[in-house]
Parts: sequence; structure tokens; C-alpha cells
Amino acid sequence: MSFKESSAGMITVMTVVAIIVGSILAGFYQMVSPRIEANRLAEEKRAIFSVLPEAKDYVTIDLEVGEGDDKESLMIFRGVDDDNAPVGYAFVSEGPGFAAAIVMMVGLNINTEELTGMKVLEQIETPGLGNKIAMEPFESQFRGLKIKPAITYIKNKKPESDNQIQAITGATISSVAIVKALNKTIKVLMPFILEDIRNPVVIERQVEEEAVPEPKEEEK
Repeated sequence: MSFKESSAGMITVMTVVAIIVGSILAGFYQMVSPRIEANRLAEEKRAIFSVLPEAKDYVTIDLEVGEGDDKESLMIFRGVDDDNAPVGYAFVSEGPGFAAAIVMMVGLNINTEELTGMKVLEQIETPGLGNKIAMEPFESQFRGLKIKPAITYIKNKKPESDNQIQAITGATISSVAIVKALNKTIKVLMPFILEDIRNPVVIERQVEEEAVPEPKEEEK
């Protein structure tokens, strides 16, 4: 029996192949990861302006929420107008859906205590049912939605109050997952948003202004 046909030989060959394949995959990931991150940031920026339509720019505020093992890093985005005056806040909310986590960007008008928009960023809910949470008819329900009292939902009929959305027929779990995630995130972030209103954190704006080209010298 040759070495390659022996158990030790097969294990050695498989190990070498695994190392080579792993190295190739690791190298490929390192090559594409900057592009993936750039695309993610671009999508995040588009989502912020989508849920804060009055914003001309925004600043990112990093937060540390919780204590000990429960501590986690979160962010809120303060939308501002051309004069740097706040027009609302955006934040990411995440919760378990029917198939996997649902991630969304949410806009909030603190003065009117209502949402200015909701955009689903990630979801793999059931096609034709749960994935309707990422479609305009469902997302549009969150524009102007009151957050006090807590957001709720209703099934098989139109909302009866300004803090209520209509769940998607046949996809109640996905609809409820969004409602629960929003209420939980708003409760956690509201103290930080109110504190930022009282004592605004001074941070550089995110959107870079286009550089004005210097006038060319006249040819002599």
C-alpha cells in the first residue's frame, strides 16, 4: 500500500489541501473586504438620508451602552441642515425575525416624537411573505408613526391609532419582530438622544464638501 493510499497519507493530503484552500480564501477575503466595507458604508449613508429626508449632512456619535459583560457599542446619527441645526436622529435597530436577524435604519423627530422613516438594511425572511417588510408599502407606514405610547401593530385591518402599523398578512412574525426591535432600541437610545440635544457633542460632519478648483493662472 502506497503512502497516499494509507490513512496517514490521506489525512496528510487532506490537511495540505485544506491549508491551501484556506489560504486562498483568506487572501481573497482580505482583497475584497475593503470593497465590502465601502459598499456597506455607502448603503448606510443612503439609508440615513432616506429616513432623515430633511438632513443635508449628519454626524456620527459613538455610544457605550450597558455595563460589564452586557456592554455594547452603538451609534446614533444626528442629522443636520445647512446651518448645522439638528433636524432629527437616525439609528440602527436589529431584532430576530422569522428566518434570521432583521436590521433596519430608523429616523426620529424628537420634537414631534414620531418616526421620519424606516429602511430595512438586512433580512432573509420568506420570499413573497416576510420579505415584504423591505418593500415600500410596509416601510411607508413608519413615516409619521408616533413612538409614545409604544409602537404597536394590528392584523387584517387598517391602523386605528397613530402609533400603530398594519402587520403583513401571513407574515405577522416578521412584522412583530420589527415592532419589538424598534420599541427596544428607542427605549435604550432615547436617554442618549435627549442628552445630545441638551449638550450636543461637537463632531465633524460626515459629508465632504466638493473642493472648489483654484482658478488657473492666465497664460502670459
